[in-house]
Formats: sequence, C-alpha cells, structure tokens
Amino acid sequence: MNLTPSDALSGVVRSTVDTVHGKVQFRSAGMAPQVTHVLLHGIGSASASWAFQLGAAVGRSDIRVLAWDAPGYGRSTHLPMDGPSAQDYAERLWSWLDALYVNQPVVLAGHSLGALMAASATRLRPLAVSRLVLLAPARGYGDAPLAERERVVLGRLSHLQQLGPHGMALARASAMLSPAADPALQEAVRENMAQIDPAGYAQAVQMLGQGHLGQDLQTVACPVSVASGEADTVTPPANCDAVAHDAAVKRISLGPVGHACPLEAPDAVNQLLGLPALGIFK
Repeated sequence: MNLTPSDALSGVVRSTVDTVHGKVQFRSAGMAPQVTHVLLHGIGSASASWAFQLGAAVGRSDIRVLAWDAPGYGRSTHLPMDGPSAQDYAERLWSWLDALYVNQPVVLAGHSLGALMAASATRLRPLAVSRLVLLAPARGYGDAPLAERERVVLGRLSHLQQLGPHGMALARASAMLSPAADPALQEAVRENMAQIDPAGYAQAVQMLGQGHLGQDLQTVACPVSVASGEADTVTPPANCDAVAHDAAVKRISLGPVGHACPLEAPDAVNQLLGLPALGIFK
C-alpha cells in the first residue's frame, strides 16, 4: 500500500450546506460542471470512508464526486424522529442535492446501511439516478420476525451505551476488514467509528431495524450493481447474493476483502463506479 486514506483526502474539500431540512456536511472532489457520483456511507462510518473514491476525483475535470455525512453524523442535522425510515434519509438526501443544484442523473452508491438509503432515494426519484451501486449492502430487518428485529436493535444500542463510540470503535473496527488488511486501514476505520454521534447512530439503528431493501429494489428501473468481499462477516456473501437476487443481477465479488470494501478494495470499487484507479495495492 502506498497511499493512506489520510493521504487520499488531502486534496478533498469538506463543506456544509443549508437545506430546507437543516445542515448537511459533505466532502467533494473533482471539477466537472455537474456532479457525477454521490456516495452514502454505512452505519458506523462517515464520508471519510470514501477516501479512495474521493481521492481519485481530485484534479479531474470530467468527474465530480460527493460523499455526505448522513443526518446525525458529523455536523449534519439530525432527523426529527426517533425511529426514521430509509425514506426519511432519502428525502434528506434529495434536499441536500437540490440545495447544491444537482440537476443531472448521478451514479448513486450506498455502502452497507447506505444501500438502504440509496435504494429508497432511487425509488423516490428514479430519473435522477443513472445507476445504483450497492456495496456490501445491509438488507434491513423489516421482514424479520419481531424477536429478531428487537435483538438486533437492542443489541446495537446496548453495545453503544456500554462502550461509547471510542470503545465500540476499538471492539468492532477489526470486524470491518479482513485479517490481512493494512494497519493504516484499520486505523482509518477506528477513527471513523470513534467519531459517531450516539443520537445519530441510534436513529440509524432504528432505520436498520425496519429497513426493506428488497421492496425498494423491486421498484428500481435503472441499472443496479451489487458487490461485496468474500471475507465480509458483517454482510456475508450469501446475504449479498440474496440482495443481488432481489435486484435480478449477479453479485460481483471484490475479492478476499472485508466489509469496508471501499477502503480495502479501492481499485475494484473505483472500477465498478467508473472512477479512476489509484494503483494503491501492488
């Protein structure tokens, strides 16, 4: 590895914009007149998890990449309800892009919990998305028995309450990557997770508990790609195969990498997104 996530973010701009629903903090890179790619992070993460995708756009005149800090993350305004749905995040997404005057279809990518937001956003505005990319997608537990939903939600909330963001980062970060992951990636995942806002995370957990990714995918008409790593223990290959089945596509393997695939398999993810490769791994 010859480029760390911090290195990749060195030329990336971090901004905040006011929308009709509050503030949204985001990172951006690239100088194209129109936004080409929009990236949505997962539940224990932030816009920095897209370091290598943003870094690939720095200095480019043909692409412009945005990655938000979801509502309740970073300096982005929390959603007003305790138990938001994926659609609540999707509506906030479009209000953000409207505030930035994005008026051409974008490649919309969601990682993990971000896949639920991205699919819901595509359902709301199908003509605004040219392609939907789901990376290590979380399916949500809306179809699961009540006992399982409660187990997942209460388990995550209890874990956060007991450990706090920093303790949770120390306990869970290693599970986001394969055992062979570079230490710089492990540190990046820990840093992102340690900065989560407990209230924003709690809202996201509630959304995960009621999410129905498969239902939204049934309404999506644009091209869809589903990809994940073979060493992912958070959303294992079999689960991602089921998401691909719901989307009527075949899952793309990103190789022997873990859940944080935008960090651990950057060139494969960039190729899938139509972004330049960085040649990070030899």
